[in-house]
Amino acid sequence: MASLKLNHIYKVYPNGAKAVNDFCMDIEDKEFIVFVGPSGCGKSTTLRMIAGLEEITAGELMIGDSVVNDVEPMHRDIAMVFQNYALYPHMTVYENMAFGLKLRKMPKEEVDRRVNEAAEILGITEYLQRKPAAMSGGQRQRVALGRAIVREPKVFLLDEPLSNLDAKLRNTMRSEISKLHNKLQTTFVYVTHDQVEAMTMGTRIVVMKDGFVQQIDTPRNLYRYPVNKFVAGFIGTPQMNFYTGKLKAEGDNVRVTFDNTEVNMLAPAEYFAKADVRYLNGEKPVVFGIRLEHVSVDPEKYPYKAKCRVSYVEDLGVDGQVYADFDLNSEDTITESATKVIIKAPENAFYRAGEIIDVSMDLSHLHLFDAETEKTIAPRIPEEAIVYGTVKGGKLSVLGTQLVLPSAISAADGEYEIHIPTAALSFGGNIKAEFVKEEDVNGQRLVQMNAGGKMLFMYADQSSVLTKGVAVDLKQCSFVMDGAEAVSPLPAENELSGKILISKQKKEITAENGAVKKVKQKVYSLEISGKSFVCPEAVGEKIVNCGKKIFNGVLAVRFSPYCVNCGAEGIPAHVTNILDYGNEKFAECTVREITAPRTDKKKKSAEEAEAFIERKIYVAVGSGFNDTEVTLVPELEKVKIYGREQDIRII
Repeated sequence: MASLKLNHIYKVYPNGAKAVNDFCMDIEDKEFIVFVGPSGCGKSTTLRMIAGLEEITAGELMIGDSVVNDVEPMHRDIAMVFQNYALYPHMTVYENMAFGLKLRKMPKEEVDRRVNEAAEILGITEYLQRKPAAMSGGQRQRVALGRAIVREPKVFLLDEPLSNLDAKLRNTMRSEISKLHNKLQTTFVYVTHDQVEAMTMGTRIVVMKDGFVQQIDTPRNLYRYPVNKFVAGFIGTPQMNFYTGKLKAEGDNVRVTFDNTEVNMLAPAEYFAKADVRYLNGEKPVVFGIRLEHVSVDPEKYPYKAKCRVSYVEDLGVDGQVYADFDLNSEDTITESATKVIIKAPENAFYRAGEIIDVSMDLSHLHLFDAETEKTIAPRIPEEAIVYGTVKGGKLSVLGTQLVLPSAISAADGEYEIHIPTAALSFGGNIKAEFVKEEDVNGQRLVQMNAGGKMLFMYADQSSVLTKGVAVDLKQCSFVMDGAEAVSPLPAENELSGKILISKQKKEITAENGAVKKVKQKVYSLEISGKSFVCPEAVGEKIVNCGKKIFNGVLAVRFSPYCVNCGAEGIPAHVTNILDYGNEKFAECTVREITAPRTDKKKKSAEEAEAFIERKIYVAVGSGFNDTEVTLVPELEKVKIYGREQDIRII
């Protein structure tokens, strides 16, 4: 049994196409993880990289406590079940299941024990002497599973194992695989394009699209809290209803209108507490999403009512689905309508095509997405709070409190839109706030506070004492006036150019007989902005091996202002400003980097013969710091290294 860890996994083909982009995930021991998405999204490629059948371009794959990037598939202690079963037609079921064990020279008694135990678990004991041609698709799928079970691997990998079966058999085998997981109590990673399989089998689901992970969460959370329109539409059958429209705040309510329809409803503002306030002005377009179970043909079920015109009804026996259109003047066509609605209807509900009916909606379950990016504008954990404040005489009046601005924030007097990241809020400050409620979000404690009539969402650990005072880390905030950013937050990350250097040094080695000989040994250095730093061999090898595949040697070295020191031997930098935030101080520096040699041979000096770029670097410093020239030493064990051309994280 084992856990898996995928750290910034990439798959880039020689033509530059990225099949998998920055895949990060921790898979716990005994989890049942499902990768789901449309064809070409990268799910099978990721599974094959775990299996060792595809080479990992960049990133680190761990099974248990071991890094297995360069470990052969047969030594990874995994077993894979393929879509096409891959059974030997000339062998019996017993021989197919035993074949891999015999190749490993396992004793006959142990082979027999494992095969019979697996056959008993799968209910195929009576078929052990049959050949695959004499078996049904479901039975052959069981044999393929049995061949994996006898290996007793740490991890099972299943690549769309049910796609060749008919609908009824798929349902049966889906249940059988879930039971098998419960019996074996080991880690399963399962790939499918069928969201019903994903929802019914997985403890957690990875939704992928175009090589990118869209969302990782439990089936329930994916259904209730999709992070974008793609996830919302992909998860759930039939898919969510979508409409374009507008939101407009009106006192304690918000008006909801759907474009090209008569839908116009007033809902409590508390339904939109997590929504980005910039979308509540009645101007920015919004994509609304609502599932069919939250629309009712009973006009009295929910307080928010609308009219729609029936297109047709599907009778499913126990219940039905009414297909209708909020645009009462639309014409039925075979093309998708932007105003259509699918409604769950009770048993024996009957409506004629063209009939105008009254429906009601539960707007507390309304999903909101940006019309352009399709990302949710009301995430389960809001990324930031947008509040309005006034600066006058170096003081900020915001959230019903007046704060003295630190000298690092130079803001002219006036009205500002202030963006406060959720991570910048904490308890124990001067801003008065009242506790509203809290919720558990995948183990994170999210607290809602009311500060001066504005709802703030804050992280808190389980031991935190919820005080009435809220503090804001102003260095993380931005101040916007008339649509332009007047005060920028302190950058969370610096970036400099780098490259890996390899040299050879002679080293004396003493043999067992006492003889001393000299051998050449590779030494790696990481050159950052022209200054070389000794690099651990493992890191150097990783950069070089990855670089051969994906980039031309140019690196981007990124690091936090807290992960760089001023030392005697480092990167020369000129201090241009000291940013004093009160309890913290940062030096704003410029570092000069050579970008390319000039071709103008008339230039005589070395400085004139090169092209330069100046990069701003921010460094956390002590209260007494007042230097103007420094040398910077990044903490190499904490830097992130990317291939600049492809923007692929290597370290």
